[in-house]
This record gives sequence, structure tokens and C-alpha cells, in this order.
Amino acid sequence: MVEKRDHYVLTARTVTGVLELSRIRLVLRPKFPIAGNRLIDWLSYANGQNSKIDEELRKWPLGSDGYAGLVPAALLYECRLLVRRGLRRHYVRRQRVDTTLRGRLNVEAQATRCFGAVDQLHVRTFEFEDGGWENLVCGAALSAAAGQVSDPLLKHQLASAALDFPVPPRTPDVLPLLARGQYSALNAHYRPAHAWARMVLGGGGPNDLLNPYGFEAQGLLLKLDGLWESVVQRMAADAAAAVGGWWARDKGHHILTHGRHGGHGRSSPSFRPDVLLSFGPPGAPPGATPYLAVDAKYKNYAKENVSPEDRHQLLTYIAGHADPGNPLALVVHPDPRGPSDHQLEFRGPRGLVGRILVLGLDTRSDPGTAAEPLRKAIADFAASVNVI
Repeated sequence: MVEKRDHYVLTARTVTGVLELSRIRLVLRPKFPIAGNRLIDWLSYANGQNSKIDEELRKWPLGSDGYAGLVPAALLYECRLLVRRGLRRHYVRRQRVDTTLRGRLNVEAQATRCFGAVDQLHVRTFEFEDGGWENLVCGAALSAAAGQVSDPLLKHQLASAALDFPVPPRTPDVLPLLARGQYSALNAHYRPAHAWARMVLGGGGPNDLLNPYGFEAQGLLLKLDGLWESVVQRMAADAAAAVGGWWARDKGHHILTHGRHGGHGRSSPSFRPDVLLSFGPPGAPPGATPYLAVDAKYKNYAKENVSPEDRHQLLTYIAGHADPGNPLALVVHPDPRGPSDHQLEFRGPRGLVGRILVLGLDTRSDPGTAAEPLRKAIADFAASVNVI
């Protein structure tokens, strides 16, 4: 969003969802239509969830909230499962004023606030309750989601479910908890609910420019290009692992830029594809490892030509990573009409420069079925470098 002299310019790009302003309800529609029941599958897949969503959730219509209404619905479903199972309880540190000494006396508070009174004791205790970070995240997300949806029934259900969870004084306080939170066998069942909570709490909307008095603009926005990137990353990593490859994430495998002879700055920004697959042993030197770069593009490349910018980007990945004898890179895009593929070949005065295989994945299918063209392309590449 850009502020002009007498107005604001809002550019949606790949964002979809709902934005509540003071007198306007702004609904941003996606450029690629994905059915609501399929979107739940793709969101779950991108979040690393392997369990199937309940059929009751699949039947919920999109309604006036569009895609944004599905995320609070999924959050509600997962939180209800947690309540049914029983919320996790553990010892939470509390500070309270009591008439009896339970726990440890807060000497500083007792001396500065009570002035010698003995009938009011400031104590520190550890109470066994459900006020842990796992439940605080769910309570904050349910409360926030209740203010974001327009459907009266869903709003009531979210508000009712929030009563079963502890709610922090300020919703933004739970975001650091999500960032620092650790999962173990005791709380791993909270992962699905926290995945949806992260979307609800991080969706938000522009508030500082549109509301100079400090009131936040209510809304839930989804970045579909980020969703698509997460989906393709998981698909590619799983497909590579099935044929002996792995996702090379560390900096030693990236293309770095170094400034010399008067170059500005000392930083070395890297050229990094969305997924860089390695088909050598983990301990092998990077230069001796067969690589395959896979880039996710949330663009309509089923009908349009690959843009010059994306061609240059992929050719850079090929030059930096690919074997000269097999200069290949993959572009993966959504295709609502069905699976598709075509190949671009680049030749210059010295011969073959590179090949880009453009794969369209069927967004009408579940992620496991839609990934089949990508799995085949990665398996063929692995076979060509004698991995399988």
C-alpha cells in the first residue's frame, strides 16, 4: 500500500482475503480459482499436516468471506478436537496477593507495597493449570478470528470456543510465543491448531495508514504465492527423498555475489531457488554434487509465456548449479484446468545454454495426486545422473 497526497493505492498482487475498513468491506478474489474444499487440502499440506480434514469442514461454503473464511473454520475444528481430548496443563508461574503463604514470599513487593501489613502477602507460586503457551495461542487466535469473520454462526462458534481457552491480555503477545515454542511428544497434537492460528494472527491488514487513531483494521489476508511456494517445497523435497536426493538448504550450496574493485557494500546476497535438490551424498563437496533447481511461480504459465525475468532467473540457477551436460531447471505453477507441461530450450552461438521444464499442477486435485508430474520429472532427473 502506497500513501498519496489525498488517497491510498492498495495493490493486491497475490494476496486474497477480506479487509474490514471503517465503512468498507474489501474482498480480494484470487486470480486462480481453487475450490474451497481443495484449498483446505492445500493449506493443510503446506502446513505439514498429514491428517485428513473432517468431512464436515469440507462442506462449509466460501460465502462472503471468500477463502479467508476457511482458515477460521479450520482453526475452530482443530481447537474443538483439543478441547475434546483435554487441554494440556502444566505448572505456570503466577504472582498473587493472598492471606496465606503459598509458594515463595515476594520480599521486594511485600516491603514496597504493603508497608509491613501481614494480612496481605505478595507471593510467587506455580499453579497447575491450562495457561501454558500452547493454549494461549489458541485462545488468542479464536478471539481474533471471531472479530474477522462476517458469518454470524461462525462468529458465535469461534467466540464460544474461545471461552474454553485462556486468552492473553494482548493478542500480539502470543506471536513471540509461537516463534519460540518447542514441540515434543507431549504437545505435538497442538501443531495443526497452531498452524491455522499463525495464519489468523499473522493475516491482519494495513492499520497505521488507514487508522491514524490506533484502531486496527480487521481482516484476514492470505498470500497465495507464499502458500504455493510452501506446497512446491514440500512436494519437491518428498519426491527427491524417494529417489535418493535431499533438499540442500545451507549457504554453501547457494550462488553468492561478492563486490570487488570498488563494489558497493560488503554483503554477499545469494541467488537461491525455492528448492535446490542435491543428488549426491550429504558429505560430498558442493562442486561435485548433481543439482536440480525447482522454482515455484504463482503465475498463469499455462496460458502465458514465461516472463523474461523468470527466464533470466532460472538460467542463473542453471549456470550456477546444473551440470553442463544436463543444464535443466524446473518451473512449477498452478493450473486449474489440469496437469500440463512444456519445455523451453535456450541455444546460443556456443550451443545449448539450458532447458527449463515448465510444469503445471492440477489445483482441482489433492496435493498427493497433483504432485505426480513433479515426482516424475525429479525421478527422471535422478535416473539421468545415475542416482537410481
